[in-house]
Amino acid sequence: MEMSGERRIEAPRATVWQGLNDPEVLRASIPGCETVERTGDDSFQARVAVKLGPMAAKFAGKVQLTNINPPESYTIGGEGNGGAMGFAKGGADVALRELGPTTTLLTYNVKAQVGGKMAQLGARLIDSTAKQMADQFFDRFAAYVSTPAEPAAAPASQDAPATPRPSHEAVLPEGTVPTPAPGTEIGDSSPLERLGSATIIGAGLSEHAGDKPPGMEGGQQPVAPRGYAPPRPASQPAALSVLSLVPTEIFGLPLTFWGGTLIWLVLLVVLFLRG
Repeated sequence: MEMSGERRIEAPRATVWQGLNDPEVLRASIPGCETVERTGDDSFQARVAVKLGPMAAKFAGKVQLTNINPPESYTIGGEGNGGAMGFAKGGADVALRELGPTTTLLTYNVKAQVGGKMAQLGARLIDSTAKQMADQFFDRFAAYVSTPAEPAAAPASQDAPATPRPSHEAVLPEGTVPTPAPGTEIGDSSPLERLGSATIIGAGLSEHAGDKPPGMEGGQQPVAPRGYAPPRPASQPAALSVLSLVPTEIFGLPLTFWGGTLIWLVLLVVLFLRG
């Protein structure tokens, strides 16, 4: 079986080279791989579960790296035993070419042979399965080592329009005069006078609208419309007294009547006791 191809990987060549020699990256990238362990500076051992048509088996294999030329190329050689399923052995030449600071072109040429029951399945099924596993490996490997894309810059936010605020000084149209706030007695005020009142209140010049007519600027006396009556001040509650709790009448008779009656009864009792 022979197979060759190339893959464009969005990562620096040094990063791709490091990934090809990292057991954890290889374990995450090889389809069906259970373990990858480094046994030396240039050797690994792995355990992989493979499904080939109607047959499935687990292969334990050893990998040896030769012709190492970091970070440009090396040669992979190895063999695996799948028990009753058969065996596989072969090698691959891997080369890395730098296309840019963050782009690498990986090319590979694979030669392998299989024996045992696997060989009975036919070369076409073996080749298609090997091609599928190679595609899955490079897809995973590229996703693992690729440089993450920088997030797109957020569009510059346009300044929100300033919230209009009332001016500190009311500007009244010519011919208008301040009048009481809406909701108070306005008498016979003209529409221009009412407009003047609304303008002053909207500008924040009247702190207690409706309590009193707003004054004119420049020290002038306030001008009240005809019919305006200033609100009466709230009356203070009267102080409570103990005498206010004493009733002035009992059963419709004044207290003086009951007091005199009580005195006469006391005198009669005293005279009776002495006699």
